[in-house]
Amino acid sequence: MENEPESAPKSRRWLKRVLIALGGVTALGLAVLVGGYFWLASDLPDTAKLAEYEPPLPSHVRSINGEPISTFARERRIYITYPDMPAPMIQAFISAEDKTFFEHNGIDPTGFINAVMDYTLKIGSGDRAVGGSTITQQVAKNLLLSDEYSVTRKLKEMILATRIEDTFTKEEILELYLNQIFLGRNAYGVQAASFAYFDKPVTELNTREAAFLATLPKAPSNYNPSNARGLERATTRRDWILGQMGENGFLTPAEVAEARSEAIVVQNRREQLTAPSRLGDYFVEAIRRDLIDRYGEEGPNGIYTGGLWVRSTMDPDMQIAAEMAVRDALVRYDRGRGWRGATDTIELGDGWPERLRGVNLPVGYDDWRAAVVLAKNAGRLTLGFADGSEGVLVSGNAQLRDRGGAGTAYNEITAGDVIPVKNTSGNDYTLRQIPEVGGGMVVQEVSTGRVLAMVGGFDARKSSFNRATQAKRQPGSTIKPFVYAAALENGFTPASIVMDAPYCVYQSRSLGRKCFRNFSGRSAGAQTMRWGLEQSRNLMTVRLASKAGMENVVELIEEMGIGSYDPYLSFALGAGETTVMDLTNAYAMLANHGKRQAPIMYDLIQDRRGNAIYRADDRECAACNQQAYTADTRMPMPLDQRPQAMDPRTAYQVVHMLEGVVERGTAVALRRLERPMFGKTGTNNGPTNVWFVGGTQDIVAGFYMGFDQPKNMGGYAQGGTLAAPAVRQFFELALDKDHVSQPFRIAPGVRMVRVDRRSGKRVYGAWPGGGSKPAVIWEAFKPENEPRRVLAQVDNFEAANRSADSRREVRSDSEFLQQEGGIY
Repeated sequence: MENEPESAPKSRRWLKRVLIALGGVTALGLAVLVGGYFWLASDLPDTAKLAEYEPPLPSHVRSINGEPISTFARERRIYITYPDMPAPMIQAFISAEDKTFFEHNGIDPTGFINAVMDYTLKIGSGDRAVGGSTITQQVAKNLLLSDEYSVTRKLKEMILATRIEDTFTKEEILELYLNQIFLGRNAYGVQAASFAYFDKPVTELNTREAAFLATLPKAPSNYNPSNARGLERATTRRDWILGQMGENGFLTPAEVAEARSEAIVVQNRREQLTAPSRLGDYFVEAIRRDLIDRYGEEGPNGIYTGGLWVRSTMDPDMQIAAEMAVRDALVRYDRGRGWRGATDTIELGDGWPERLRGVNLPVGYDDWRAAVVLAKNAGRLTLGFADGSEGVLVSGNAQLRDRGGAGTAYNEITAGDVIPVKNTSGNDYTLRQIPEVGGGMVVQEVSTGRVLAMVGGFDARKSSFNRATQAKRQPGSTIKPFVYAAALENGFTPASIVMDAPYCVYQSRSLGRKCFRNFSGRSAGAQTMRWGLEQSRNLMTVRLASKAGMENVVELIEEMGIGSYDPYLSFALGAGETTVMDLTNAYAMLANHGKRQAPIMYDLIQDRRGNAIYRADDRECAACNQQAYTADTRMPMPLDQRPQAMDPRTAYQVVHMLEGVVERGTAVALRRLERPMFGKTGTNNGPTNVWFVGGTQDIVAGFYMGFDQPKNMGGYAQGGTLAAPAVRQFFELALDKDHVSQPFRIAPGVRMVRVDRRSGKRVYGAWPGGGSKPAVIWEAFKPENEPRRVLAQVDNFEAANRSADSRREVRSDSEFLQQEGGIY
């Protein structure tokens, strides 16, 4: 400017100054924009993270047969790849959200300008401006940014969108978007939404159904077709989307008109929530807790985000049988205790079905229903149900006695009472009652420790407390087999004579002198150990515990995983505490020749890609993966390297004696199953708990019944009268006539000898006969304490042992049985 002639007009000099000033402002503006860009971009997340992005996926639990039984999810999502997405669905979402998606580079200029103008007009109004975001921008916001409403966030979103477009293909971006978006009903992604609204996969959706799903990303609650206002809004927006699909060339005018003519029909939300089976609720919850301890809730393998596939050990048929057996046992006991009154009361009048649904009565059985009494007159009750239907209950079907014994339940029921009822026929119902008493059952496979069924109470909706795994209860006489095992490992035999007579002992200064007694209060003198276990004699048990040493007894009990107790004699009669799961597992170990094992609730866990991240059976078998086999090739088997918790011979001796408990002792309730069974009943002081644990060579079931807050169950409550019948019912339901009945396997080294059942003395010239109480039985001995034989005596058995050259070869009875084809 200093070269400008002085004669130049002032206007010209002024114009140059303005142009220079504008240039400076423009440069400054550009610098600010560039600086702002780099400032905004400096703290943005790396779009490369999207390449590693794994959406939160629910974990699925399957039964032992591979059937789906449950899902652990906070976000209901089923991932689907782009090639599996049908064209009409893709076209519907593009038409609704971003019709130029396949053309722009992440930002739609027209949509951006419209959004800026709308934002400017709404400044200060409190209203939220339209988004104007492309699908790519929505991916950036949903996966990499927050939902903050600000210009800064919008600018960051645009920068990220361009980066995403440079990193991924359009198909990959669309796959991320359609699997991430929330579409209502706790459904994330189009596949989950398709099942939530239409109960079918996206591949089976028609055009109008796909268009409806495309209405939901804006605001799923506004387009909820379950109410009239939402249905009207959803229909309007769906029809608009169908029109856009026509304008974009995806549909013909005729196809648009046809799709618009159909009403929106979705799956009923209430039916969707209540339809799934509640089979194995307690089992599934136990698995969930265990998986949380193992993997946590969040993270790559978290149960709510990792998309795990869990192959559980639940056998659906056995689970159904166990649930039926437990519920029936609890109801049988409860019916004798009188009517306790209605479970709840609601106000009648308009809206009573909704109020009844709010009660959520845990009825357990499939044929029980929660009902409200709408009216009472002329010896009948008019019942109302949650779906608005009605039924009838006559006074003759409400004959449960009231607690006072002065009348029947019918006399106490009034209108508005909520009661459980059972359908008998047509529209007729009979009164039922939710039992107060609790109980738990575990069914376990002997050879592996796999839990085949688990029941933790009457209904998980009544109480989530799992009495099979969480309830610590005194096992009573079910602990006795392990006391006898300790005696067998310390020189006793099943034929040893033990006194059944009064027994007192000074325990300690704090506990003082303790005198024990039998359940009956009587004693029987000298008897065999077998007889003492079969008849569950307390006096014989404490004598054996004392002679074997309580330190040895509690050490063995701990080895079997039952519990850790102090060496006091009262623990030999079941004064300690344990769970149904732990005690059932210990009995399974007995039947499996004393091999140490832990309960297994799942065999296999796979991550979302199908990789095995956990196997319950981790035994090595180098030859198992070989492919070349012939008819003469022996199938390779992994080695069983589990350690012994007990001498296998001792374990078999105990099982053999426990067979006598079923045949002649306190568990004769199971004898009618007419198959080899073993087990032991238990009734603790009060009685407050009754037990039975036992089963077959393959399957062991344990069951206990008692109140959650222990109280006297009544003098008639015993393990043999309440618990054993429940386990029998389970086996009757679970094992059909075609189920192979197997004898118990004799442990290597055991000698089977004929003895007199009552005296325990060896018998010659006679064989075990039929009947429930044969005079002669086979008894199991270890070689070192097998009863001595008088070699000079000759009988039929010894004659059969002579060899062809007339030289006598002495064989034990067990060897004779095995070699001559005898079956125990």
